[in-house]
Amino acid sequence: MGWGTEPEAAEGRPLPWSNDEWNVAAALCATQLPLMWLAWWFFVGAGQDDHGRGGGAFGVLCLPLVLPLLGVVHSSAQIMPAATLARLLPCRSGPEWARHVVASVLVGAGWAVLGHLVWGWSPRDTVPWFAGAGILPVLFLAPLRRRAWGGWSVWLRSAGACFVLSVAGGLAVAALADEYEPPALSDGQLAGEWRGDHGAVLRLAPGGRAGLTRVPSRPDFGTYRDYTRCSGTGTWTRNLSGDREGVVVRLDGDCGEETSWTIGGSERSPELFALFGDPDAGDLLFLTRN
Repeated sequence: MGWGTEPEAAEGRPLPWSNDEWNVAAALCATQLPLMWLAWWFFVGAGQDDHGRGGGAFGVLCLPLVLPLLGVVHSSAQIMPAATLARLLPCRSGPEWARHVVASVLVGAGWAVLGHLVWGWSPRDTVPWFAGAGILPVLFLAPLRRRAWGGWSVWLRSAGACFVLSVAGGLAVAALADEYEPPALSDGQLAGEWRGDHGAVLRLAPGGRAGLTRVPSRPDFGTYRDYTRCSGTGTWTRNLSGDREGVVVRLDGDCGEETSWTIGGSERSPELFALFGDPDAGDLLFLTRN
């Protein structure tokens, strides 16, 4: 079944896509992901606070470990359903690859809309990425199928390309990174009410006293929770953790341990944040000025 032909079943309906076509599409989707990550970093992530989650510029080097799985998911959710849609479109003018590109963009936009309806994702932020992610795999699918790359051959080439792109992306981010600078807040700017989710309120008084209402705190030693919520009174002092400033809150009672809140955000919209639990997968909680 060639890409430039219109595969037809005996009754005149388009045939579904083949396993070889799906395999090549999955490898192409995996190959483009380092490029997508690099594009995201330049347009969205550059200069943003990583909130202490780590990884750094070379976190992209971990991508090859999960790229094949992500490529299979992407191909199965967007590229190949779009191929079927392209062969079912009533308008048959023009090459099939062009209809496939259009269908892939529509399917990607559909997933973005679903994300908005179910999880509240912003269509303005997600539609361009979801739609654009389906263009390059479709454009490269036709010539690669004509080369008869299939099975492990296409995946070996994909692995090599992913490695090169991941290393190049990591080096580019390291060289061009725009370092995030947290706001420099005085004691007077820190004083006041800081609010978080679930009714959390942290009141920092100018004299060093603190009042807490359902504020997340480090759990007592021996417990298995990432954090506990405490109410009461305590004290606060400035502290320096590495090159980041913040405040340490200590409670007068026996609820939780002292908790360090790091200063983040911007001069106009400062925030305090704390990472509870695993540094890579823990709960990142925020307090913002009232």
